[in-house]
Amino acid sequence: MGSKKYPHVFSPIRIRGIDFKNRIVLAPPSPNLASRDGKITPEFIDWFRMFARGGVCTLYVGNSSIDITECKDEAYQLDLSNEDGVRELARYADMCKEYDCHASLEINHNGENTAFETVGHAPYSSSPNISSTERARAARLGREPIAAIEMTKEKIKETVNKFGEAAAKMKRAGMDVCLVHGGHGNLISQFTSPLYNHRTDEYGGSTKNRARFAIEVCDAIREKAGENFVIEFRISADEIAEEGMHFDETLELIGYLKDHIDILHVSAGLHSDFNMKYFRNWCQNYLMDRGFNVHFAADVKKRYPDLLVTTVGSITSIDMAEEIIASGQADFVAMCRALMADPDMPNKYAKDMPEERRPCLRCQTCCKHLMVPKPIYCAVNPMSGMTSVLRDGVVPKAVEKKKVAVIGGGPGGIQALMTLCERGHDVTLYEATGELGGMVSKAALPDFKIDVKDYLVWLRYQANKYAEKYGAKILLNTKATKEMIDAENYDAVIIAIGAEPIVPKVPGIDLPHVAWAPDAEEGKAKAGDKIVIIGGGGIGIEAAMDFNAQGKDVTVVEMADEMKTFMSWMSNGGAGAEIRNIVEERKIPISYNTKLVEVTPDKVICEKTDTGERVEFEADTVLLAVGTKAKLEEADTFRHCAPESDVFVIGDAKRAATISEAVNEAFQHCLHI
Repeated sequence: MGSKKYPHVFSPIRIRGIDFKNRIVLAPPSPNLASRDGKITPEFIDWFRMFARGGVCTLYVGNSSIDITECKDEAYQLDLSNEDGVRELARYADMCKEYDCHASLEINHNGENTAFETVGHAPYSSSPNISSTERARAARLGREPIAAIEMTKEKIKETVNKFGEAAAKMKRAGMDVCLVHGGHGNLISQFTSPLYNHRTDEYGGSTKNRARFAIEVCDAIREKAGENFVIEFRISADEIAEEGMHFDETLELIGYLKDHIDILHVSAGLHSDFNMKYFRNWCQNYLMDRGFNVHFAADVKKRYPDLLVTTVGSITSIDMAEEIIASGQADFVAMCRALMADPDMPNKYAKDMPEERRPCLRCQTCCKHLMVPKPIYCAVNPMSGMTSVLRDGVVPKAVEKKKVAVIGGGPGGIQALMTLCERGHDVTLYEATGELGGMVSKAALPDFKIDVKDYLVWLRYQANKYAEKYGAKILLNTKATKEMIDAENYDAVIIAIGAEPIVPKVPGIDLPHVAWAPDAEEGKAKAGDKIVIIGGGGIGIEAAMDFNAQGKDVTVVEMADEMKTFMSWMSNGGAGAEIRNIVEERKIPISYNTKLVEVTPDKVICEKTDTGERVEFEADTVLLAVGTKAKLEEADTFRHCAPESDVFVIGDAKRAATISEAVNEAFQHCLHI
């Protein structure tokens, strides 16, 4: 019996005689798994296999270059200029066919965003611009900025042909659909957008003229790849930048493009210009609305109802996808991070099991790895970092069944429980408090932490499900001790006891109106009306935003300077700009370069670290958010409670860690027990 709840998502569609089994598309990731010379590798195919197996209709590979000797902005980026690469493309295509899935690529030329140092010459673009990215790069390298080379008509013709040849190679490899990247400030949009295009010939000026290059690219693809080949075209509905292309003009542009394409893929924003200011518009952070760009797709459908449209942007579940398609706002839904978190999501929903969806945190762990560069993987889906080791996505059974203790019920502990159960072990989890979740329970407290709230629900559901299915024991309100663990004679121990808040050693810190910020958010400590928060990192600034929304008078005291604090926000899910905007809009005062010296019953006394000046802030509540520290001594008490080679310390118990570190460490260690 097929799904009854999601008939629109699982409705097949035929385009140019090509069958698409459903309406869920993998939006294009760049996994850093191609070879240095731009070819597909076995590891690349293994990584994409999890999505094909999971049930999407089409897999797009991000930012595949039509010629990496000319346009390259990733260290491990596919190159479509080399005939030798067709053989490997065919292997990728054949893998997808095993699962009735379309293998495809997002073909691109990034134009002026290629660095001189990468290719040994100035980049090409529609006009001789110097991007803000190039200015920042030049300043960092201590050289003069290098302007892009304005493409001659001969160069335009050559580049158009490269797009066509790239699609032809895809076709020969067994692919029947491509995604042309015409958005986010890449080369095609450097022709279509007035922000970049300052030409006075037939490729510049009016919107129709600026559409010419894009149309020629699509027509070359049609000529080279044939009629039985689907062309999807990615566009920024609005570049958002004041000087950029806005939606009213984009609607006009679509009118010129629509007869040259089959599907329009509607995104927004710019890739790297303006120092990543508009990156958020196509890769939303955890503070932003879900379905952020769907309204653009819906308006395109209203204007051009016969045009097939794909929407993208923080669509986190197939429940959302069904609503979008059923209401006529789009014909396809593209997801990337949500499918990295749970590549099996389509299969789960086809079986009407939405409660099994592993939620995406929108934490940007995947994006951070792209910049290193290192193979990208997911914070909450540890299988994504092990796809070449566990090619079929199955946790292997253990050779010998063991009795294992998991100490701590946070994300690492619960992941350990799940993995150990799947391996066939006898598992007991000890949790000192009355609930599972660990620090995730604290992180989920603010109303705006919608993704973490979903993840917390999923963690608890999975823990209880695994306990029931596999007979694992979960002991709440049970603080494990060495004696307790020793008495059970365990074969292996996972130590996931988490961390504890750092408490500054200053006079007055033990006064009754001083508490850890998450305890106050949870209601375990009273929060008055005039709050000073000590620490402006992730925990502190989120608490400030939370209490400010409740109408409290909040001041934040932070030892670091403004830039270092901003960078700490950026590392907290890539939300730096969003947090800064909220702080400015709500006028939440932050005292930077400020060190806590003393707490009194009605104020805090601080010292400016740059000037030595004493400053005071009135407070009826003082909340601490200066970080956490691992409980190393407690962890060490369990080190010899089982054969030492089968005792593992994970996550916060080892050092202040992220959810990603706790979950991935737990999974990887438990594979070897």
